[in-house]
Amino acid sequence: MGQLSDMAIDLPSDHEITLTRSFDAPRDLVFAAHTQAEHLKRWWGRGNPLDVEIDFRVGGRYRYVEHADDGNAYGFRGEFREIAVPERIVQTFEYEGMPGHVAVETLVFTEEGGRTVVTGTTRFDTKDERDGMLDSGMTQGAAESYAALDRHLATLV
Repeated sequence: MGQLSDMAIDLPSDHEITLTRSFDAPRDLVFAAHTQAEHLKRWWGRGNPLDVEIDFRVGGRYRYVEHADDGNAYGFRGEFREIAVPERIVQTFEYEGMPGHVAVETLVFTEEGGRTVVTGTTRFDTKDERDGMLDSGMTQGAAESYAALDRHLATLV
């Protein structure tokens, strides 16, 4: 599909969106940044203030509430289905503003030469749900969050 900043965007099927981004940090650290509240609070909501509840285990749940510049709070939640530290996470994803539309995200972490590539594929029940997520600005938000992650990782390595 294209490129947004440093993030590649692909539509591998009518029900999927794949986002790929490289980070100048080791895989263990990038994985930790995706799974530990103290890291997530610094980047996940585009760097905006974020409330994080996370029980990182298979069957565990998470809930993030982003406090955006527009004064609104946006909630997201899901459940962890598969975890292979530090290689892969499969989880559900639901935006609380659109309850009942639950997607399944698979995050794959690969390390090459001290850099980590994160490939996230989100699968939706229908093409309309996938297209609605694209139209919502999801890719721009993800690019902004990953830019915030890049800044956060730079303070740690």
